[in-house]
Formats: sequence, structure tokens, C-alpha cells
Amino acid sequence: MKIKVSQIKSAIGRKEHHKRVLASLGLGRIGKSRIHDDNAVIKGMIKKVEYLLKVETVEEN
Repeated sequence: MKIKVSQIKSAIGRKEHHKRVLASLGLGRIGKSRIHDDNAVIKGMIKKVEYLLKVETVEEN
């Protein structure tokens, strides 16, 4: 299964560690999205900055 992660809030004024987590997810601007595998590592990063993100499930073909 895959998940689509989209940034919906700005990282300005956030902790440096949270900015680095966003960069690790491939995000950095509002509206930018990336598709990732649904695994424990990605879920941990999402949990850290969930207040900045929108997460959706993507069906694989």
C-alpha cells in the first residue's frame, strides 16, 4: 500500500528538526505532494509533523 503526503501548512517558524523531517519526506512548500510506501519509518516521520500535513491512501494498480 502507498500513501500520498501533502504539505498544507508553512514550515516558517517551526523547529529545525521538523523542517528536516519535511525535507526527508520530499516536501518543502505548501501544496507539494509525494507518494511513499506505507511503512513504520515513514509513519514515524509523518507523526512528528502531522500538524503540517495531509495524508491520503493511494490504491496501487
